[in-house]
Amino acid sequence: MKNMKPNQTITYFIIKGISDVPELQGLIFILVLLIYLIVLVGNMSLLLLVCLDSHLHTPMYFFLANLSIVDMTSSTVTLHKILLTFITGENRVLYLTCMVQLYMFGSLSGHGLFILTAMSYDRYVAICRPLNYHIIMNFKICLLLASFCWIFGFIQVVPYVWVISKISCYSSNEIDHFFCDLAPFIDIACSYTAVLESLAFIQGMIIYSITPFFLTFISYMYIITTIMKIPSSIGRRKAFYTCSSHLTVIMLLYTTLISQYAVPTNIVGSKKLFSLFNTAMVPVLNPFIYSLKNKDVKTAFRRSLGKGNGDIFSFCFNSKQT
Repeated sequence: MKNMKPNQTITYFIIKGISDVPELQGLIFILVLLIYLIVLVGNMSLLLLVCLDSHLHTPMYFFLANLSIVDMTSSTVTLHKILLTFITGENRVLYLTCMVQLYMFGSLSGHGLFILTAMSYDRYVAICRPLNYHIIMNFKICLLLASFCWIFGFIQVVPYVWVISKISCYSSNEIDHFFCDLAPFIDIACSYTAVLESLAFIQGMIIYSITPFFLTFISYMYIITTIMKIPSSIGRRKAFYTCSSHLTVIMLLYTTLISQYAVPTNIVGSKKLFSLFNTAMVPVLNPFIYSLKNKDVKTAFRRSLGKGNGDIFSFCFNSKQT
């Protein structure tokens, strides 16, 4: 560990990575590269499919396209340093680069949760208000919801990034993580730690976790109540099937988040492993979950991608889909 003198200017940080065992570096590189390629190919394929197939020009797939963009960008932000370190042997990150990575990861993480919350509202309207679905979930509403998710996602991380940028004293310039995240900064900061911990609680628990979870929970309470009132078992099964992909992603993501923050800090490497799963494996699984569990996507894969309309902003106007 490289100790720093108080008020000494930090010009770079050292990213320790997933593991410091030399024998594992090659295996880690191959696994991370494979995961990253699957994230790009899977989400890009789903994004292009949604853009080009007119049958998928609906609000749910509009939000899904946004989620694919978030997954690809977030994985690039967090995983690129592991790959570059193996190729170049350089594990240093410039101070400004670290701040940008911290900001981008926090923004994209929040945006992904907000998009999933918007998707839960879309499923609520589709099942609980089916006759008014195309009136409620029109182009303007879809665009407003997506815009809010993007804008709020990039705004809500500004306070703690600004506080971190004011820190002038670090106990070390080594970040025990594979990217610049908030928790490692709290561990090495000599000042503003109480403020950072408060902001971490507000941002991590209230904004990231409790608020989206509560809104999603409310939507699904109404959805489940409505489904239980459907007289036929076939109708109930069909209604639940329309939510199955989204519900699977929600359960996977929140289970990972709870595990990441609830695991004891004295378990060596546990935080990194859960963080890696959250930032890499969840984006890998998302396109497969929506492909394997969704009849519309599976049908669209069988069509020619060249025959669809490529206007991404026309998703919400297809009156033939729900």
